[in-house]
This record gives sequence, C-alpha cells and structure tokens, in this order.
Amino acid sequence: MFAVYAESFSSDDPLSGLVVGERPDPEVPDGWTTVTVKAASLNHHDLWSLRGVGLREEALPMILGCDAAGIDEDGNEVVVHAVISDPSWQGDETLDPKRSLLSEKHQGTLADRVAVPRRNVVPKPASLSFEEAACLPTAWLTAYRMLFTQGGLKAGDTVLVQGAGGGVATAAITLARAAGLKVLATSRDEGKRARALEIGAHEVFESGARLPVKVDGVIETVGRATWSHSIRSLRPGGVLVVSGTTSGPKLDDAELTRIFFLQLRVVGSTMGTRTELTSLVNLLDASGARPLVDRTLPMEQARDGFAAMAQGDLFGKIVFTR
Repeated sequence: MFAVYAESFSSDDPLSGLVVGERPDPEVPDGWTTVTVKAASLNHHDLWSLRGVGLREEALPMILGCDAAGIDEDGNEVVVHAVISDPSWQGDETLDPKRSLLSEKHQGTLADRVAVPRRNVVPKPASLSFEEAACLPTAWLTAYRMLFTQGGLKAGDTVLVQGAGGGVATAAITLARAAGLKVLATSRDEGKRARALEIGAHEVFESGARLPVKVDGVIETVGRATWSHSIRSLRPGGVLVVSGTTSGPKLDDAELTRIFFLQLRVVGSTMGTRTELTSLVNLLDASGARPLVDRTLPMEQARDGFAAMAQGDLFGKIVFTR
C-alpha cells in the first residue's frame, strides 16, 4: 500500500530519512480494526520522529502520522484516536505509563490504511469533512484537554494563548471562543496576530506585551521564551497549562515567588482521552467552529508539507488527502 514513512534518522536534516513509497498492509491483531484513510494531518511529532526522538531505530521503517479520518471496516465515517493504551489499562489512557502514540510502536496514519484498536475509532459527524476531522486527534484534542479538563476554564473566563500560529495555539483560540471565553493571543509576527483575530481572538498583542487585564488561564506551548510573561499575566489563583516547550524547556526564571504568593496553579497536559475526543467532535458539530487548515496536499506531496512545517511556514494544520 502507499505510505509515507521514516527510513532513517537525522537531527540535522530530518527530511533525509523521509520516504514516500510502498509498505506492506498493516497487521491487524485481535480486537483491532482497519481504517481506510481519507485524510491525515501533520504534527511536529512527525518531524521529531524523523530526528529520532520518541522512535526507536529498531522500529524502522515506521509509517508516520498520528491523525486520520476515514472509513472503518463496517463503512462508518470515523476519526482515529491516536493514543494506544495497554489492553489491561482502565481509566484515563493518557496516564497509562505503557501508552504510546501511533507511529511510535505501531504503524501510523500516513498511508492507505491504518490498524487501530476498535475502541480507538470515534464516529465522525456528517457536518465535518474528512480534512477537518483529520486535524482533531492530536493538536485539537491537546488544546481541548488543556482548556477544559486540565485548565477547568469555562464561559466568561479570560484566557491567554501564547504563540498564535502553531497547531495547538490556533485550536485553543477557536475552541475557547466557541465555548464563550474571552480570548487574548500573542505572536511575534504581525501577520499571525491578524490571523488570530480572524479565527476568534478578541485581542492580540506582541509577545511579552503588558496585557490590559489579568487572565484566568494561560495556554502555554512555547516554554522558555514566554514563561515569565505567562506567569505575570495570571490573576491570583489563576492556572497555567503547559503542553510543550518549542522555545526550549530551560527557564531563566521559573517565577516561583509569584507562583506561591499568588497561589497560581501550573498544570501539565498531554494529548487527550477517547471520551474527550468524542466531546471535542460534538462541540464542533454543535457550535459550527472548524479547524483552521493551512493547506491541503495529496499525500504523494507529503515531502512539501514536511518541509513547510520544518521551516515554520504555516498557520494552522497541514492536511494530506487520499
């Protein structure tokens, strides 16, 4: 079958290990099913895999991709949940120490077909296109969990989204607006600030700018470059939810004095559960909010999409179609 896969690793030139070609059909263990992929979206996780982060050399060649929407063996339109938990695990699968993502231990979604546990398929409503639904399982699910599960934010609250432009940040802006929050967003780039307003931010600011109000919560995916600003932007008792460190994890100042004196909460967040994915799909179906797609490419042109992500040349999601 057609597939986009990692053949080797390179930290300096990750695309050198990317192959667009043919791979065997997926193996289907008991309790698993196959999904014929109609659309799949790209994540930074895929670039990290090509650098050898989170993917073992003995697992190569590995089909890349965590996110997909398609048609299951019974002809149903579905969204694929990317978190693979141990069969014996009960409860929140993101807390399973043996969990993995598709394309780490099991072949990924950038292919004609992908095999997943039957419990990992969620019905896709007719209101969502395959391209839109394929954006949801990683970046959008991460943003949903950050806002509503880990952050506990609700209608009427004010949230700051740092680094508008990335997949999680753009998802957080759209979801927060759809849920009735007041949304502030930052970016170093004037064009990205303008786009953030278009997709739902109420106000935008240059990175590090003083805000007119203190916020109830901060969505933090940038790390070192924005951490101090995030802490200083919170009201007493506010919450900072962090799911990434694209500018690096080593802080110049953790702002510990402010954290304890203002009784701030700092909460980590990773991916999301099947239940949360179902809730996310239902929220989009009911609200009419939609994922922002930067560009759609045929999967045969996957290398172009990977190159755009490596260069940071995007606002929203890159989607591949079959």
